[in-house]
Amino acid sequence: MLNAILQKLDYQETDVLQYSDKPWLSHYQKGVPESKIYDEICLPEVLKNRAESHPDRMALVFEGFRLSYGRLNEMVDRMAACLWNLGIRKGDRVALLLPNCIPCIAGYYAILKIGGIAVMNNPLYSDRELLYQFNDSGAKLLITLDLLANRMIDLRPKTAIQDIIYTSLGDYLPFPKNHLFKLVAKRRKLAADVKPASRVHRWKDLLKNSPVPGPRVKVRPDDIAMYQYTGGTTGISKGVLLSHRNLSVQVQQISAWCPELHCDDGVMLGALPFFHVFGLSTTMNFAIYMGWGNILLPRPTPETLLKAIRKFRPSFAPLVPTMFIGILEHPDIEKTDLTSLRGCFSGSAPLPVEVIRKFEQKTGAVIVEGYGLTEASPVTHVNPFTEGKRKVGSIGVPISDTLCRIVDLEDGKTEVPVGKPGELLIQGPQVMQGYWNMPGETENVMEDGWLRTGDVAVMDADGYFYIVDRKKDMIISSGYNVYPREIEEVLHEHPKVQEVCAVGIPHSYRGEAVKAYVILKESQTATCEELIEFCKPRLARYKLPEEIEFRSTLPKSIVGKVLRKDLKKELLQTIRPV
Repeated sequence: MLNAILQKLDYQETDVLQYSDKPWLSHYQKGVPESKIYDEICLPEVLKNRAESHPDRMALVFEGFRLSYGRLNEMVDRMAACLWNLGIRKGDRVALLLPNCIPCIAGYYAILKIGGIAVMNNPLYSDRELLYQFNDSGAKLLITLDLLANRMIDLRPKTAIQDIIYTSLGDYLPFPKNHLFKLVAKRRKLAADVKPASRVHRWKDLLKNSPVPGPRVKVRPDDIAMYQYTGGTTGISKGVLLSHRNLSVQVQQISAWCPELHCDDGVMLGALPFFHVFGLSTTMNFAIYMGWGNILLPRPTPETLLKAIRKFRPSFAPLVPTMFIGILEHPDIEKTDLTSLRGCFSGSAPLPVEVIRKFEQKTGAVIVEGYGLTEASPVTHVNPFTEGKRKVGSIGVPISDTLCRIVDLEDGKTEVPVGKPGELLIQGPQVMQGYWNMPGETENVMEDGWLRTGDVAVMDADGYFYIVDRKKDMIISSGYNVYPREIEEVLHEHPKVQEVCAVGIPHSYRGEAVKAYVILKESQTATCEELIEFCKPRLARYKLPEEIEFRSTLPKSIVGKVLRKDLKKELLQTIRPV
């Protein structure tokens, strides 16, 4: 599929059409503006407005426990007062180490409300990874789970963290789950006793004794709201500086992009992790901006996703490719009615075209693919939801107030003709302020307001963009550029293949060749020769996999992005110098 797209785009190459012509505007659906005037409002104020206008509307659901907008806003006010009493002031960094649960949202909004800077962390990270982010951010306080609290108490002396607040998965459960949880939680490793230590506080105890109203702090849109750390999949993890304006503009951009989703009874499927920027903006913050309910899933397995869809009838579901694949492969899909979904959004990693087709055939739901990156809060491109042309395999067109151009991979400045691959550059109000404490890195990716994405892309004559690959992942075989995604798309078309990742390996004649790591569907068998034969009529000879290795799993980030760097690291360890 991608190979065909590249061939077609190359054929349509033209020097007449320019990126500054914004050809994508003609494909905006009715009601979506090229540019808009944004409300000068910070997210805590958005929540307060929702609580005042609809205090009894359901805001969050966790394991059946429902919290209204009025009660959520009160919880945020109380936690803001707690943080203030513990010495947190404007500009202080507060780390959150939580899955998708009620204290994660309440803690985040409380930090922002008093002008603190939120630092989201992945609960699956090792102590080494967490130590780096705690120290790099200079976090003074940590909010975490009881399951992680003892580790964090031991880690605390190596950091600037003074206070630890811990919550439990059982803190907010409906009857009778709350009683059953106490009986089985520790045995099932869902809860833990926290050892005695100074300045360690239980979440619910703090809230119980908190004064309301709390402190009144003037927070401005240009103040930094959070350090959002990049996943580190392409190098050292960097703290992206996102302002209150970045976060607020982003949800307003998403809202403007999908006017057909505006309704009072919307329900979000909160499956994406909120500690990742994709889930943070498109799921957590967007739901609050829209005044919707949010179904919180701390462990979004295919089974729990399908169960939540059956029980709560969500209308909007941002997911990542592994979630779509998992749903397709799970037998419960046959007994799940997905017609409540008004929009499915896919991002974070390329969604194979074959998966889109199969999902839409089986469910009747429409998947809209988009694109973003941490440095842009993250969304920059989306396909139109209803009206307008939706191109399968494309990341869509730039959203309101977002400019794009594609430049030469070598000099990084010269615009390439439309239809030719190059590095994607982006400019818009959602783009970060820079990297925390890394002026050199900031200078490398920011120039005159343009953000260098590091992604190789092409734009067609309609203004639709296609991500070919990451700049650093490109394979040069016999002097030709080979994009791993191109090989992956072809292998995904094979009926026995479930997942695939292609990387470059040294080759004595070509310089580099392709190696593919393949996961087969359950109960299927295949040989390397079979898959290579399948590729022959679909790929140029120099693009054919030289090796295929069958695996049961592939290394992935928390949002389902295959960690190509980990596979490359394995290769380097096995390849001996000649």
